[in-house]
Amino acid sequence: MASYEKLQAGVTITESAQDYLKGLLEKQEGDVGIRMFVSSPGTPQAETCIAYNRPGEEQEDDIKVSYTGFDAWFENKSIPYLEDAKVDYSPDKMGGQLTIRAPNSKMPKINEDSPIEDKINYVLYNEINPGLASHGGNVSLMEVTDDAFAVLKFGGGCQGCSAVDITLKDGVEKTLKEKIPELAGVRDITDHSDTSNAFYQD
Repeated sequence: MASYEKLQAGVTITESAQDYLKGLLEKQEGDVGIRMFVSSPGTPQAETCIAYNRPGEEQEDDIKVSYTGFDAWFENKSIPYLEDAKVDYSPDKMGGQLTIRAPNSKMPKINEDSPIEDKINYVLYNEINPGLASHGGNVSLMEVTDDAFAVLKFGGGCQGCSAVDITLKDGVEKTLKEKIPELAGVRDITDHSDTSNAFYQD
């Protein structure tokens, strides 16, 4: 219930946006609603998305909100990142535009109960990437395996860098495991044979 109340206070779908969405949904076959979520939440790559939601496509812990003429489902883990979000529709001669503003989608929000992916992204973007940026590099999380390994991809100056093994094991892995004890280790999927963007080369 707390999540529902927080959602109600945090997300605004304006009347014009509700009318626009209702019109879109009426053109779909069956009882179709919308689902709102944030991909890569708490990172610079965060994107706030609205997708069609057909019966059965919602997740078990989604929060359902009924609007006039349609239902909306909000991904539970995205709710902290949807705080102060606003969905609006502005009609114009070209047919109008639906806009989504979620000022907190890129802000890391971490606590002890946060998913391990969120914890890893928090450490990467707040502690590790600022250091790598001085060498023109960055690292991003691709996935967390079932055996609790973080699969990472290096980019920029770290791609093709002959010192990346040292960076990965001594720097990134050590920092992540210190901050996130439940993490077993890291794996690198970067193609380091591509040295076109490498900052440091032999």
